[in-house]
Amino acid sequence: MSCLLCDNQTPVWVCSGPPPSPSRSLFPRRWGRRTAGGAASPRRAVAGTAGKEAVTWRPAGRVTGREGPALLFVKTSQGKEEGRRFYACSACRDRKDCNFFQWEDEKVSETRLAAREEYNRNHQPFFTHRQNVERYKNFVLLPLSKRRFCQECQQLLLPDEWEKHSDHQFLCDISTAQLKSPSRLLYPLENKKTNAQYLFADRSCQFLLDLIIDLGFRRVLSVGTPRLHEIIQSKASQEEDFRVRSLLLDIDFRYSQFYAEDEFCHYNMFNHYFFGGEAARETCRKFLYQHNGERVIMVTDPPFGGLVEALASSFKKLMAMWKEAEEGGHNSQEMPTFWIFPYFFESRILEFFPSFSMMDYQVDYDNHALYKHGKTGRRQSPVRIFTNLTPSMIVLPVEEGYRFCTICQRYVSSGNQHCEICNSCTSKDGRQWKHCVLCKKCIKPSWFHCSNCNCCALRNHTCEKTDAGCFVCGKAGHKRSTCPSLSHARTACQADKKQKQKTLKRIKAGVHQRSAMKHAVFFRKKVKNKKKKM
Repeated sequence: MSCLLCDNQTPVWVCSGPPPSPSRSLFPRRWGRRTAGGAASPRRAVAGTAGKEAVTWRPAGRVTGREGPALLFVKTSQGKEEGRRFYACSACRDRKDCNFFQWEDEKVSETRLAAREEYNRNHQPFFTHRQNVERYKNFVLLPLSKRRFCQECQQLLLPDEWEKHSDHQFLCDISTAQLKSPSRLLYPLENKKTNAQYLFADRSCQFLLDLIIDLGFRRVLSVGTPRLHEIIQSKASQEEDFRVRSLLLDIDFRYSQFYAEDEFCHYNMFNHYFFGGEAARETCRKFLYQHNGERVIMVTDPPFGGLVEALASSFKKLMAMWKEAEEGGHNSQEMPTFWIFPYFFESRILEFFPSFSMMDYQVDYDNHALYKHGKTGRRQSPVRIFTNLTPSMIVLPVEEGYRFCTICQRYVSSGNQHCEICNSCTSKDGRQWKHCVLCKKCIKPSWFHCSNCNCCALRNHTCEKTDAGCFVCGKAGHKRSTCPSLSHARTACQADKKQKQKTLKRIKAGVHQRSAMKHAVFFRKKVKNKKKKM
């Protein structure tokens, strides 16, 4: 595998917290993932002690697991040095779903490598993508009465397989409409520790499609948005004049039962890994090629608990593929993108994509109790659209209360009032924010200025908490990423590692030297004994 940064080494992600954790099933569960193009759990990607934060990317050795290149984690406690680093699965955060684990400085034996390869083989899907395509062709030829779907195995069944699944629950009379809407046929995997799979509501899905068409895009790279992909595929098969096409990149392999190899690629967005190898990469490259001026846009809805830095690196890789697809066509441009994510990640996204801006449109989901349209106050969906397109081009539905701010030159929600002091529509959560003269910025309506903390916070907050400084050393004035103690600790750790390697080399050299000396002494004694006998 090539590095996300330099194309030479396998990439890893350095993150604080305990290892994510690996079940034996036909379709394994994933990190905060959901199958049908909706939001994931708002939980952090790594559970553990409070106050953890991500560190940085850095290249490492070729360490791969079942889901492709592994991520490098480190467990830290506030005010203490970093713990021992370890590799873990990039896609699963539960060890029951993927048991891949390896210390960074660990030497893996050939026996363990063989056992790991055997484990990976045993946990691969029973059918390949190509086999699933052939099975689907045979399935649609069956009469309606013989079309069955196993709910326990989440698998389309052919008549000769009924006996094997006789004690399972299954659906009968699977219609063509159901086959064209697999997100409604498949069970969303809602275990919050592993999947938290949520589905776009029809309102949001239709809005995204209408917006894409109005903006003149004809190819949609759907990264983790299966429901948007299926509505595009369904319309393309039913309407002759419908020109929009979509390619789905998703880690949920169950969709390979319903889509051909040029419609779906098994893909891990946390490490830019195509499970189908170079053939799948080439499928993606061909799709990104703008034939006859067909403009391409990427629409992605990653797990909310995912690492923003890892996701951003993968998306930059996809953007680079888009640039390479048409030589010299758009060297100075970014691939048009809709990144669907909660508004409180705005600063993190802008850190990696400064050209992005956040829209006020509230994205909602079918099977999430909180992320629903029409709620008020703090109950509103926090999910927004981040895009590198010009904000004035994104027309939001007026019938839902959105209006155009002529000063900001963008559509905003009804509660987002323009602040004359900030000269901006400042609300992020849909409520009307108020301006704090002392802080010189707009704040949430539930916040008040605290004279002890000299900043705005909730009325019942504890003032002592505001004195907390760096996560590593506890001092104020800087954050973990710029902590001098952390850099010293890393330097010391690297020096200690080099010293250990030198010591090991000297020990090995000494062992070989002593062995050679013993062999020479033994040989001389043997020669002397022979001479005495003669």
